[in-house]
Amino acid sequence: MPAIITSKFRRNNAQQFEESFGEASPNIYYLGIGKPTAFGTKNRADDRTDNIGTDSAPVTPADSVQDEFDTFDDLLAAKRIQSSDVSFAAPRINWTTNTTYDIYRHDYGNRITGTTNVQAANSGATNLYDSNFYVLTSSFNVYKCLDNNNNSASTSEPTGTGQNPITTADSYIWKYMFTMSASAQANFLSTDFMGVSSNSTISNNATDGDLNVIKIKAPGTGGSNGTFTGIPVRGDGTGGTCSVTISSGSVTAVSATGTPTGYSFAYVRVADINAAGGGALTGAELDVIIEPKGGHGFDPFEELGAFFVILNTSFEGAETANSGDFTTANDFRRVALIRDPKASGSAATTSTLRATKAVRLNSGAGTFTSDEKITQTNTGAVGKVVQYDSANRILFYTQTRYNDEGVDANGNQTAFSGTNLITGATSSATGTPTGNTETVNNVSLVGGYSSSELDADSGDVMYIENRAPVTRSVDQTENVKLIIEF
Repeated sequence: MPAIITSKFRRNNAQQFEESFGEASPNIYYLGIGKPTAFGTKNRADDRTDNIGTDSAPVTPADSVQDEFDTFDDLLAAKRIQSSDVSFAAPRINWTTNTTYDIYRHDYGNRITGTTNVQAANSGATNLYDSNFYVLTSSFNVYKCLDNNNNSASTSEPTGTGQNPITTADSYIWKYMFTMSASAQANFLSTDFMGVSSNSTISNNATDGDLNVIKIKAPGTGGSNGTFTGIPVRGDGTGGTCSVTISSGSVTAVSATGTPTGYSFAYVRVADINAAGGGALTGAELDVIIEPKGGHGFDPFEELGAFFVILNTSFEGAETANSGDFTTANDFRRVALIRDPKASGSAATTSTLRATKAVRLNSGAGTFTSDEKITQTNTGAVGKVVQYDSANRILFYTQTRYNDEGVDANGNQTAFSGTNLITGATSSATGTPTGNTETVNNVSLVGGYSSSELDADSGDVMYIENRAPVTRSVDQTENVKLIIEF
């Protein structure tokens, strides 16, 4: 049973995802960073080891429940993604001189009339959205290629933002779609993808069922030389005509004329060419290119295959404006997209969330160092230092499922508790928890301790990326663009 899930399904999924950020009862999404310790061979409490790659070649995340748990174990912080941080996107295709671009055709992948072969683009693509039929110019204008001068190289960059198709000096025909604004360039333009938007002037003036291009599939023979006008374009629309030029008995040029509208299929009959003066032309075949629903420029999201969504998030130093939840004293190796997490049992809504544990110490000896192992007397608790705020004596740490990172000598993960001494394995620094309930530097402590502001293992981890370490600093901003294909 031959069947296909069309690109409309992909587009629908992208729309549903994009809309989930801004609807009346939206989903809440956070982009988190984590994994401050190096990748490598990790020791387990059962005396087995896990090889999770190296910093230069991290292991590919698994689509597993285990990796979802692990993501939370050493998560550092997360920032909420706002609806303004989301855009539909399409692959970026830069206009480059001496490049042959594909033309827009409505029938890529359909069988060519009279054959069992399928219609393919000049590039070989048999699907419109796999072809290179649009470009982004140096002025950040986006154009669709309606005609490529019989598969010739483009040498004239298109310019102009008018409503009518543009013919450049290289005989290419382009249709202006929209211009990427400065903010769109900053937020939704990457090396490989570009945000898609619409131009109201173009969309409002598009004509449904318009005709702009007619291609010569077979030139025919036996015609009378000359240019013949007013030849009707047949089909389910109205107002379409064309001009046909015959030279040496064969069709050499065709142009769409008239005021066509409402076409979803169309054709030019040889009999009509001959009736207009074409003589005894035979064997000519002309392909009328049908525009997308609404006309070129009416719906650029649909027309350019914008079934990608780009998420843009920036981590600005310690995020001081948002309670300073992001550490700048450690690096990160993981990025994660989390949907609908909770904070203190309720839906998380704040701009940022700290995901590490913390303890405030009385004055002690020495300074704890990032990534060192810490242990606690009596409890046997084990953890890894993320950051030590010496000014406020707050020790931020994580506990994972591995030895020396969160699992004690008995193979259990035991919580740090009470006023028992905490010691750094590398620095030999020591300190005892205060046992106080207080708020210090935006950290709320109960009995000297603070749990993660992000409830562990809450929400759904939608995306995990392991990568080479990113070193952070107070005066540095990391911009993360996450592109999701549906």
